[in-house]
Amino acid sequence: MANKQDRGNGVSAGTSVGETLDKSRRLDFDHVDLVLRARSIEPVWQAHCEKMKEYGFDRLIYGLNRFRTHGEFGDLSDWIVLTNHDPDYIELFFGKALYFHAPMAVWAARNTGVCSWQWAQDRRAAGETSAEENRVLDLNEKMGVVAGYSISFEAVFERSTAGIGLCARKGLSQADVDEVWQEKGGEIILLNNLMNLKISTLPYTRLHKPLTRRQREVLQWVADGKTVQDIATIMGLNPATVEKHLRLVRERLNAETTAQAVMKASMQNQFFVIEGLHSDNLHSEALAKAEKMTFG
Repeated sequence: MANKQDRGNGVSAGTSVGETLDKSRRLDFDHVDLVLRARSIEPVWQAHCEKMKEYGFDRLIYGLNRFRTHGEFGDLSDWIVLTNHDPDYIELFFGKALYFHAPMAVWAARNTGVCSWQWAQDRRAAGETSAEENRVLDLNEKMGVVAGYSISFEAVFERSTAGIGLCARKGLSQADVDEVWQEKGGEIILLNNLMNLKISTLPYTRLHKPLTRRQREVLQWVADGKTVQDIATIMGLNPATVEKHLRLVRERLNAETTAQAVMKASMQNQFFVIEGLHSDNLHSEALAKAEKMTFG
């Protein structure tokens, strides 16, 4: 696994509340309260996108993997991806798998902390970027994705990894964004940490493969240590039906074993969820495209 450390402008994603409030004497407690009270991902994400616009960041890509087991990005089917970027950009970025060579995405996978996008431009100016990286940077320039900051969060779980790219609105230069960050960076980091920690606690199932209530119930009994025969007796099913549910669970969670399915369901907070509070019906067209092209 890559050694993760703070780079870029040297600001830690773990900036304390005290440090943040010292720098920014004003915090939107209504926003904080909304995030803390949210019961599904959708209101958290929508509120965060609106809040980041106030700082000049109108396009975001957030990724969370609660079960990274190999490589810099792990199994792509385990990622939660949220974005409000233009669908045309998302189709290229994910559909063409450009994120594998995107300098800031790779930086976020290898490091923890905050990095100005000037870092990627400086590397290119010094001739340190590859041809693949340059193709991504050229696309970004063409699509107006030129100024911003990336945050790679401290791991919430042992195998988890999460990061967000904050893209400034068109017309703002990196120098403009760096000036905003100089004044408000601590507050922006705090709000992004809040968003990440909240989303990490919420259930999430992808649009094309949610667990049914029956499948979730069977898996919960497995997690409680019950055998297939035990579960069949408890639920009034025959063992073959229980086995069928477990097979479908493994397929939907892309798990090789039932034990791994239990782990993934736990990491995705899919156990003991409250019916009607799922985030399955996120309405963002950009998110739907990101889901389709990243996971299917």
